Amino acid sequence: MKLQAEVSLYPLRTNELSSPIDAFYNSMSRTGVTLAPGRMSTLIRGDSAQVFEAIQRAFSEVAEKYQVVLIVKLSNACPEPEEGADG
Repeated sequence: MKLQAEVSLYPLRTNELSSPIDAFYNSMSRTGVTLAPGRMSTLIRGDSAQVFEAIQRAFSEVAEKYQVVLIVKLSNACPEPEEGADG
């Protein structure tokens, strides 16, 4: 089953916000899912197993080093973006 997830990572108790967010994104990018970063969240598209694995792996890696909150919205009904459209 194909899924789309919207994720937002919020680092806590740190003045350095970009490091945990970059680490989370970089971890997800190594899993083979399609990523579309935005200002407040990132869209993740792929097979359900890939999407769940990418989120779990990235959260585990970041949570080892930082205190964070992760908000995830999942959908199996969101359409795939059209070829060449921003995502």
